[in-house]
Amino acid sequence: MVEGVDGTWRVGRLVLAGLPIGNLEDAPPRLLRALEEARVIAAEDTRRLRQFASRAGIRLGGEAGARVVSYYDANESRRGEELLADIRRGEEVLVVTDAGMPGVSDPGYRLAAACAAEGVPVTAIPGPSAVTTALVVSGLPTDRFCFEGFPPRKGLKTYLDELAGERRTMVFFESPHRIAATLEAMAASFGAERRAAVCRELTKTYEEVRRGGLGELAEWAADGVRGEISVVVEGARPTAETTSDADLVAAVSALEDEGVRRKEAIARVAKETGVPKRRVYDLAHGVVEAE
Repeated sequence: MVEGVDGTWRVGRLVLAGLPIGNLEDAPPRLLRALEEARVIAAEDTRRLRQFASRAGIRLGGEAGARVVSYYDANESRRGEELLADIRRGEEVLVVTDAGMPGVSDPGYRLAAACAAEGVPVTAIPGPSAVTTALVVSGLPTDRFCFEGFPPRKGLKTYLDELAGERRTMVFFESPHRIAATLEAMAASFGAERRAAVCRELTKTYEEVRRGGLGELAEWAADGVRGEISVVVEGARPTAETTSDADLVAAVSALEDEGVRRKEAIARVAKETGVPKRRVYDLAHGVVEAE
């Protein structure tokens, strides 16, 4: 808390502001006003923020001007400490990323967590999100879903095998140069017929939503895909009959008797039955007793 020039006391706080993911007209009046009134703005890319402000016809910080600093993956830890110090001194810090909400696969989470731990006020100016936008245009179930962000570069198969039994609709982000390989790996782990949608350049001029089975989409992406990409994948469907714990253990044992390594046997049983891999693992290793 700090005393202002007018004799009033200011309490610092963190404001996470969502920027449009493509279409400038999606910027709400509250966001534009906050950018004009801000004293301190932390931006993932300061150049792109200034371009956005110019297109929107506003001046960052108004006549007084705002202190605009970079805040991205490489300097997130150091810059976060500096921003937290500003907030402790009573400043309101506005955090924005290139598009969408800060903290969702973008810088912002660590600073928000640090502020929350200290009891510092944290609020948000809601804005468009590629996660929910892709979800609602995918044509897949929206009642239950999970966001997985960018799939890992290493251990992709293991990661996807563990998600094979996930029954909620899954939303991923992916880069253009990796999308074909990722879709191919998803088809192998989830099944080529598992329904999915590749959402490209959402809200922009060349928006495209391609729907189909994962195998079909992998073949389509092999020719190259450009732009910002979100992938929505249907969750695993419940099996016609519930598989008992004893049957799961027996299935793993049968595969091991055939020479299949236990790790692979567990993954295959989980994929075939739709039972979470962790449950099959715990049963096979005696961590939990079969019911």
